[in-house]
Amino acid sequence: MALRTVAIRRSGNRPNLFMGGDRELVMFSGLLAFALIFSAFELQATIFGIMLWIFALFALRLMAKHDPQLRQVYLRHRRYKSYYPARSTPFYINTQTQAEQYR
Repeated sequence: MALRTVAIRRSGNRPNLFMGGDRELVMFSGLLAFALIFSAFELQATIFGIMLWIFALFALRLMAKHDPQLRQVYLRHRRYKSYYPARSTPFYINTQTQAEQYR
């Protein structure tokens, strides 16, 4: 009896992008630009907010073109410990003098 194969469709396996960039970051940068424009109500703030939005969208599109999952990779990287001490097994319990050697 042969194994049954199931095709993985592209539509179910695409990254969650909006306007070419990471969805949450694009929306958050748009929200920041919108808040800047409508809280100041000045021409300079409007120009700066639009330029901020255009630059953020450009940078986020470049980031998504390089790696669509880059934000998730960075957040996972931040959760890792900065130092993993050398041990023979994760279940080995060092004595106090051994633990002081590795700090």
